[in-house]
Amino acid sequence: MAGHSKWANIKRQKARVDAVKGKIFAKVSRAIIVAARSGGTDPAGNFQLRTAIEMAKAAGVPNDNIDRAIAKGAGQFDDDNALEAIRYEGYGPGGVAVLIEALTDNRNRTAADLRAAFSKNGGNLGETGCVGWMFELKGVVAVAAPLDAAPLDEEALLEAALVGGAESYELTQIDQDLDGAEVFCAPSDLESLSDWLKTQNYQLYQVETRWIPSNTIEVVDADQGRSLLKMIDALEDLDDVQSVTANFEMTEDLMATSLT
Repeated sequence: MAGHSKWANIKRQKARVDAVKGKIFAKVSRAIIVAARSGGTDPAGNFQLRTAIEMAKAAGVPNDNIDRAIAKGAGQFDDDNALEAIRYEGYGPGGVAVLIEALTDNRNRTAADLRAAFSKNGGNLGETGCVGWMFELKGVVAVAAPLDAAPLDEEALLEAALVGGAESYELTQIDQDLDGAEVFCAPSDLESLSDWLKTQNYQLYQVETRWIPSNTIEVVDADQGRSLLKMIDALEDLDDVQSVTANFEMTEDLMATSLT
C-alpha cells in the first residue's frame, strides 16, 4: 500500500485550509442528507449516517446543522430536487488520473462546472471509465495508539487489524505531532473493523471509504505540483463535489511549496 498515505497527508493539509474556509460544512451536510435518506435517520443502525455525523462533528459543524441535515434526509423539508451520487473521471497536468465523487441534483450543471475547472487548470474531464480502472475502493480506518500504550506498537496493531478483517496497514502522520497508521480493508468490512479497533482501545480519527490508486506518478516539478493542487482546489470548491482523489505523490517539502 506504499504511497497511499502520502496522498492522505496531502488531503489532511488541504483539509485544514478547507475547514478554515468553511467549505467542509456544505459537503458533510449533503453526505448526512443522502445517508439519512438511503438508510434511515437512526445513526445506531445506519453506519453511513453515523460516519457522516462523526465527520461533521470533527469538522466543527454545529449540532443544529447536523439535525437539520438529518431531518432533510428524512423528508421533513420540501426538496423537489433529490441528490444523486455520481462519479466523474479526468486527467490533470502531466497525465495525472483524477477521480471525483459528487452529489448533485443537476447532472448537466455539475458536468459543465467540472469541465470548466479542469480546462482552466491544465486538465480535462474524461469519459466514464477512462481512469476508474486505475483505482480500487477500500475501507480506511486512521488510528493512533491507545492512550495507555503509546507509542504505536506495530506488531500489536497488525495482530488486532488482521483479527478485525484488515488487509494491510501503513504508518502515517494522523495529524501534526501525532503518528499513527491507516488500516485498509474491503468496504464491506469497514464497520466491523472500526468497531473491533475501538474495542481494542485504539484512537480512531477517521473512518471512510477511499479510492486507492494502483500506481502513482511522482511529481518533482514545483510548477506541476502547484498546477495540480490549484486544479484540485478548483474542483473541491464546487458545491456538488464531495471528494477528489488523484494518483500522484510529492515530497512534503514540495507539497509545502506548492500549497503556498
